[in-house]
Amino acid sequence: MTFFRTLALSLIGILTALAGAVALATIGAALYFAPGLPDVRQLEDFDLHTPLRIYTRDGQLIGEYGEERRIPVAYSDIPQPLINALVAAEDQHYFEHPGVDPRGLLRAAVELARSGGDIQSGGSTITMQVARNYLLTLDQTFTRKIREILLALQMEQVLDKQEILSLYVNKIFLGHRAYGVAAASKTYYDRPLAELTLAESAMIAGLPKAPSAFNPLSNPERSLIRRNWILFRMRELGFIDPQAYQKAVQSPITAQRYETQTEVEAAYVAEMARQFAIEQFGDAAYTGGYHIYTTIDSELQPVARQSLARGLLAYDRRHGFRGPEQRDIPASLVEAQENTATQGLEEELAESPEIRETARQAAERSQTEVEGIEGDVSNWVQVLKRTPRYGLLKPAIVIGSGDREMRVLTDDKQIHTLRWDGLKWTGKGSAEAIARRGDLVRVIDGDDSALRLSQRPNAEGALIAQRPRTGAIIALQGGFDFNASKFNRAIQARRQSGSIFKPFIYLAALNDGEMSAASVVNDAPVVVDDGSDSLWRPVNSSRDFNGPMRLRPALARSRNLVTIRILQSMGLGYTINFLERFGFNPEHLPRGLSLALGSASLTPLEMTNAYAILANGGFKVAPWYIKHIVRDEKSGKTEVYKADPVVACRDCADDQQSVEIEGSTYTVAQRIADPEAVYILRDMLRGVIEHGTGRGALTLERGDIVGKTGSTNALRDAWFAGFNGNIATAVWVGKDSNQTIAEYGSQAALPIWKAFMGRALEGTPEAWPDKPEGVVKARIDPDTGLRLRSGQPGGISELFDADHLPGYQPRRISRELEKASGSQGSGTAESIF
Repeated sequence: MTFFRTLALSLIGILTALAGAVALATIGAALYFAPGLPDVRQLEDFDLHTPLRIYTRDGQLIGEYGEERRIPVAYSDIPQPLINALVAAEDQHYFEHPGVDPRGLLRAAVELARSGGDIQSGGSTITMQVARNYLLTLDQTFTRKIREILLALQMEQVLDKQEILSLYVNKIFLGHRAYGVAAASKTYYDRPLAELTLAESAMIAGLPKAPSAFNPLSNPERSLIRRNWILFRMRELGFIDPQAYQKAVQSPITAQRYETQTEVEAAYVAEMARQFAIEQFGDAAYTGGYHIYTTIDSELQPVARQSLARGLLAYDRRHGFRGPEQRDIPASLVEAQENTATQGLEEELAESPEIRETARQAAERSQTEVEGIEGDVSNWVQVLKRTPRYGLLKPAIVIGSGDREMRVLTDDKQIHTLRWDGLKWTGKGSAEAIARRGDLVRVIDGDDSALRLSQRPNAEGALIAQRPRTGAIIALQGGFDFNASKFNRAIQARRQSGSIFKPFIYLAALNDGEMSAASVVNDAPVVVDDGSDSLWRPVNSSRDFNGPMRLRPALARSRNLVTIRILQSMGLGYTINFLERFGFNPEHLPRGLSLALGSASLTPLEMTNAYAILANGGFKVAPWYIKHIVRDEKSGKTEVYKADPVVACRDCADDQQSVEIEGSTYTVAQRIADPEAVYILRDMLRGVIEHGTGRGALTLERGDIVGKTGSTNALRDAWFAGFNGNIATAVWVGKDSNQTIAEYGSQAALPIWKAFMGRALEGTPEAWPDKPEGVVKARIDPDTGLRLRSGQPGGISELFDADHLPGYQPRRISRELEKASGSQGSGTAESIF
């Protein structure tokens, strides 16, 4: 007994000495490393990197930018099954230990000794991982491990377990740009955390150890093994019962790659907002948790996008089929790729022999195949997967074509039959003459939901809509599709404006008082010596001449020669100075009479804003699209930017500087044109709709819309711009190559404008402005534009500025005109033409 007592006392002494040595070593390490340790209290106010998000004015997501896709969540938002899965996978004693787990550290120490000083596996607790991820580097060294342990012990004194776990689940990288469990849930399952199944929770819990190796998309079999091992651990730890375990391990892989799903397609606006954020905040814009709210209307933006896309597709159909995008694509892959997903399975397999079998069964249930197609079509599937969609167009590969129908495989691995109704527009005699097996084509959903053959349009376009009172952009589409071309034609393309520029030449004359809507100008040939070797001989698009005619019908019929003579009469200097008021850069305005015909190269946005000024009565508003910007902070959201636009105010006094609208104070916009002149021009533009080149807009059956078509030399550009009191919209159609589109503005642009404005104004009352007090109506002779005296017969009504009424018609001339026209002097005609 004496021997055993002596042995026991000796062992106790040795263990006591070892414990003392360990304690002394720990104290020494703490004293040595403590001065250089980061302050753990900074974790109480730590800003996580969150991406830049861009929204419509009512909070619908239109864009997200940033390498780290993160959705911060509070501990209370984490489902208990996910917490249990993380604890089972990473740190089963998490809620019991003081920040470090002695057993884990002992295992790490053994590995340290074997490796000669390098850390091989951590023995790290969740608390230690938080210390490493937030406060330390990721290098695997003994020094870092000591610092990690000391920080974990400190952390447990400052934060509770829930706070630490919340930091952990929001920081960890889980593959495919997903940082944090909430982002992973959206990335792999497109669902919030609360809707995850037990199997899905275990799959996400398996990712922190090795996000690439255990990724359900990259390595499905390894991820299943890891997931099922975690479920096995949850069963062993009593987190789930055997029935729940069996159901979960039998679940197939349901994960897919889900990119951030925008709620409203407005990629051109999102890119504009991204550039604005970079200018304001630098690279911090991508990580600082900024939320940009634009002025875009979530209901009208999709209408703008579809109106432009369908209008361009309709234009393209009118000009014929150009053939398949690619021809004779082989169906089979040349080389099969080796599947290495099962290499290097982890040690957890030894924990339970059943895991390997359940993983194999689930993998089999997760496989999908394209059925109903003869032969190996693996290459076609891969080609379609790599081929982007463009707007409404889907890529498809022809798998068979006959006389009057075509069978195609689409990118959703479905087979469709295209009937002759969706093929005959090509002008070909048979489906086989259009495309053959192995050809890549584009298809689109028809009005009857059946697919129809289509193609990427050979022309591009832009559509912008603004609120006239404020200048706010409520819809903007800078091209057929952002994925097809990121060039934003709405703000970057400078194109000749053509005839939509003419109203501003007319307004310059009306505003000066030198001319009125009744002024008569000769529509006759003009010869101009512009200093070149040849003389400039402009003509009307119809190649005819009407002789003397009033300004009102001349504008409605877009007579080139009348507009040139107006500019000659007003002078270039005065006119260009007047045009500058509308925001037109004088450097982009030609110093010649061609200015009257729209030779100035301007962006669609510049033209839209100029028409918005006409719509609001002549107040100089400016286009804007950023409403305000907020930033996520610990204390909540902080506003860091707010727009301060000027607004039109018809009812404000001339010296009034500000106006209150919906509880906010705004600066009153400067009036840049006489209200009488703007009102009369607006009434003249109504003539364009009722009797001129814009007659196609009459199908909208609204009396408050006005506008102007525009076409340029060789029909390279087609325009339509118009408005009512609430919305100003401009549409441009052309080719980036500046080649002809062979259509006028009334053919190519007006149908797009109608499609948008018809939906935008649907169900709204007509909005025609009140007539200014200075506008009067007088009866004139339609041939001379002069006023008729009381008692003189015939004539038509016209609007005038009361300060610039024309003279009276001499009675002798009146009688001669009556005889020439055969008039008997009965009644008064109301037509202004």
